[in-house]
Amino acid sequence: MALFLCSICMLMTAKVAAAQPLVFGVVPQQSAAKLAQQWQPLLDRWGELAGVEIRFATARDIPTFEKRLAAGEYDMAYMNPYHFTLVNHSPGYTALARAKDKKIKGILVARSDWQGDIQELQNKVIAFPAPRAFGASIINQSELSQQGISFSTKYVGSHDSVYLGVAKGLYAAGGGVGRTFKSFDNEAKKELKIIYQTNAYTPHAFAVANHVDSETKQALRDAVMTLNLDPQAQQSFTMLSIKGLQSAQDSDWDDIVQLGISL
Repeated sequence: MALFLCSICMLMTAKVAAAQPLVFGVVPQQSAAKLAQQWQPLLDRWGELAGVEIRFATARDIPTFEKRLAAGEYDMAYMNPYHFTLVNHSPGYTALARAKDKKIKGILVARSDWQGDIQELQNKVIAFPAPRAFGASIINQSELSQQGISFSTKYVGSHDSVYLGVAKGLYAAGGGVGRTFKSFDNEAKKELKIIYQTNAYTPHAFAVANHVDSETKQALRDAVMTLNLDPQAQQSFTMLSIKGLQSAQDSDWDDIVQLGISL
């Protein structure tokens, strides 16, 4: 009898565990309120199609997000290409998808009255979100250095903070990416213009932690193509400034691995 009851308890525990929502961590390129508004409708629809509940989560800044990602705290996550190469094997995240027909490019923005080229940034203060922000910081900084431009770096926590700081004249220029700049506040954006774009790389990864069961992983992967045909998901894609999703595999980010970035 005791053995029978124990078996029943184990089954109940398994069902409870299966019913637990998946926590989807989003790299905090923008404010938490804006990210939640953009992401939760898509996650709701993705979860409905896959038969699971997916909850949005982020962090107060990119370094905090990186620590949580490295600790395996997120069941799923949207992370920049460099982050993916760092956590792919440990703690272990597998690629599910990436933005359709899209590559990531870093951009540099300056005030709209900026004259000249990026050589004018010599010895100026440039704002960036965080050291490991791939497009906004890593690639921009690398290409500026390759062109012999020396500059002072100011990390301000998010892409929106970069844009606001530049618009207010606090910094000569700032690093970001096209997607976040496109969704930035339209009024403030009138004070800015893009003065430089980097080379293109495989974009951010939609990935699932290896501790998530294989059946759930497959359901999430199967739902990717359906999302592209779903009117509700299309509205979310528009807010996120992407065309949709395409299935992905870990090797899609080999171009990032080959850069040999070490921070």
